Amino acid sequence: MSRKRNACLSRTNREGISVHRGAYALAILATGFMAGPASAYMAYVSNEKDNTMTVVDTATMQVVKTVNVGQRPRGITISHDGKHIYLCASDDDSIEVIDTATLEIVDTLPSGPDPELFVLSPDGKTLYVANEDDNLVTVIDIEGKKVLAEIPVGVEPEGMGISPDGKTMVNTSETTNMAHFIDTSSHEITDNVLVDARPRFVEFTPDGKQAWVSAEIGGTVSVIDNQTREVVQKITFEISGLRAESIQPVGVRITADGKKAYVALGPANRVAVINTQTYEVEKYVLVGQRVWQLAFTPDQKTIISTNGVSNDITFIDVATDEPVQSVTVGALPWGVVVSPN
Repeated sequence: MSRKRNACLSRTNREGISVHRGAYALAILATGFMAGPASAYMAYVSNEKDNTMTVVDTATMQVVKTVNVGQRPRGITISHDGKHIYLCASDDDSIEVIDTATLEIVDTLPSGPDPELFVLSPDGKTLYVANEDDNLVTVIDIEGKKVLAEIPVGVEPEGMGISPDGKTMVNTSETTNMAHFIDTSSHEITDNVLVDARPRFVEFTPDGKQAWVSAEIGGTVSVIDNQTREVVQKITFEISGLRAESIQPVGVRITADGKKAYVALGPANRVAVINTQTYEVEKYVLVGQRVWQLAFTPDQKTIISTNGVSNDITFIDVATDEPVQSVTVGALPWGVVVSPN
């Protein structure tokens, strides 16, 4: 995991909120007030270094609460009904279940050793967990709180993605440099696709036809056809003034209409906006330092980035692809998820 430090391009006010210069500042001057997103959702941020989860109101863009959790929290997701947060407490070798109404830890799930990232099945019944230390994917029955299967994969598994129909799950192995396509009914690997160095994340397109795999050290995103299991496009990134090795793709999110993809570029301190039809990078959005993961609000009006070294998250307007505001959270924010309602 990269820990490169770059100069911060934002300032912090007394409330601990850093406000980006540019379009947002101009809007404040023009209107005389600070406008937030039209709909209110809660964003939940895992802070890897200080063992906390920060809860942020997306309407006010302010911290609501900080919750103490297990050791080295990283992967985070939420049940489809919004009632429970699932959080990888990596150094505790467990997945914590947090009640969103009380923000209390109410249960734990067996995760296998060192859970880092996971993905929730479309029906909300199963978690697929990457166990980095043991080169396994663990399949967990949430209601039964039991392990259904352990699937051997490549070395240092991390990225996890699942097709919209729930039939195919993809895991990436950082050291093997592969995307492993797994049949969720048989729990068997059906295809291994070679990608560039240190693949970190998988995101399916909404139609399920493609899997986008980021490669942190390779500096690329491989677009894989889900039917042929072949790489059909390799997306590269160039940012003026930055060396290639500082551009490290990690988190990927694709809009519900399938038209735009957002890629977190690590120590490049930017989020790339990609046209999914042409595979062209249309914009680089400047956010905080070492941008890691991303999450949309359910209305798709905002995408939020976690910025590990600057210890904040950035709200990006999806319509304009401009940074709106950054909010200070805990130490080394890693993952983020937003309530579904």
